[in-house]
Amino acid sequence: MKFKLKIFENFDFILFFSVIVLVTIGICFIYSSGIDSSGVNVSNEFIKQIVFASSGIILMLVAMFIDYRKLQKYIFWIFVGLCGVLIYTRFWGREVNGAKSWLGIGDFGIQPSEFGKIIFIMYLASFLEKTDKQDELKRYAKALVILLCPVGLILLQPDLGTALVYIPVFLVMCYIANVPKRYILMIFSIGMVTILFTVLPIWEETIAKRDVALLNVLTNMKLRLIIILATSMITIISIVGYILTKRRYYYWISYVFIIVVISLFASVAAGKVLADYQVKRLIIFLDPQSDPLGAGWNIIQSKVAIGSGNLFGQGFLQGTQSHYRFLPEQSTDFIFSILSEEWGFAGGLVVFGLYFVILFRCIMIMRNTTNTYGYYITTGIFTMFLFHFLINVGMVMGIMPITGIPLCFLSYGGSSLWTAMTCVGLLLSINARKLDF
Repeated sequence: MKFKLKIFENFDFILFFSVIVLVTIGICFIYSSGIDSSGVNVSNEFIKQIVFASSGIILMLVAMFIDYRKLQKYIFWIFVGLCGVLIYTRFWGREVNGAKSWLGIGDFGIQPSEFGKIIFIMYLASFLEKTDKQDELKRYAKALVILLCPVGLILLQPDLGTALVYIPVFLVMCYIANVPKRYILMIFSIGMVTILFTVLPIWEETIAKRDVALLNVLTNMKLRLIIILATSMITIISIVGYILTKRRYYYWISYVFIIVVISLFASVAAGKVLADYQVKRLIIFLDPQSDPLGAGWNIIQSKVAIGSGNLFGQGFLQGTQSHYRFLPEQSTDFIFSILSEEWGFAGGLVVFGLYFVILFRCIMIMRNTTNTYGYYITTGIFTMFLFHFLINVGMVMGIMPITGIPLCFLSYGGSSLWTAMTCVGLLLSINARKLDF
């Protein structure tokens, strides 16, 4: 009884009610997204979201009462189980929007890669805490394996948007855990250069619409192979030079060329795994008018919806872009567009404010906890929420690539909502035990 009283003494009411308000707003606009041009609601998504939200609150409270520290000794096997489920999903999962990333019976389905974010954060946090005194390079190499296992399996589905969320979570958690910055920068650079090498041929075809001689290296497989062999040789020579002489310039030459070589290989793999339309979505935001009826349609219609909202919006249930079905995926990826059209700039500020409160409470929990494991978990959850928010809102405004990343607490979807609310439950659990009693 005394323990339960301490739980409620440290209960973060501000975090809890901010989440509840956001979820309620999400249900309202999911309802609005289901209304057609005649004013009739033709979708039952808002009813399902109410069920998801109700069960999500239960999951949140259960996660709060469970001592997260007791899960640490089982988290490795839970992580192994996650990888097994992701493998099963890849081969026998249900295909939705071109990706085999769902499991379920009948109309009910869950997305294991969404729940995998929680498991990944908890296992990486456990690993980073236990290896604090380990050799830096070995520690980072092992952490990298922890990242590549779920990300590789998710990319094979292929589900680029979900896979992308894992990477910033990994980088920020490693940074907080005092992993050397040069290792973190290397992975970040490999990711950015890989994306660049992958999208440039599509950019040449879709936006530039002309041959760029320099890009022949990426479009001609023979030239690419020659470049890979040449850069690999330079990398090997520079590594040998550093081992023999210990001169720093050899180290940095090998550092740069390792990034180039891995990125070249990874871009080839990405081109095989990802469909052309998925790659095109990563760059179409640069010039949506280059394909206004295809890949650019979503961004164009989203910007029209947001712009038509003006200061106070057209009024709840009065939006035209959503009701006339100009916005695709309007209850999931583009929910913020509907909100901005009907509530305007003022409504957007309300949502921004609520997210700011949630992120600020995450920072306060990080500052106040005395448990390193809880500190790392909170860091991972904070990064996940922030990344979802920045990418989704940037995407609907046309300043970020379209990646299919939902807006936590607002977008329709049981897996996404349950994951986010379970994460909040973990935050409440960490806050309740911040003095490590």
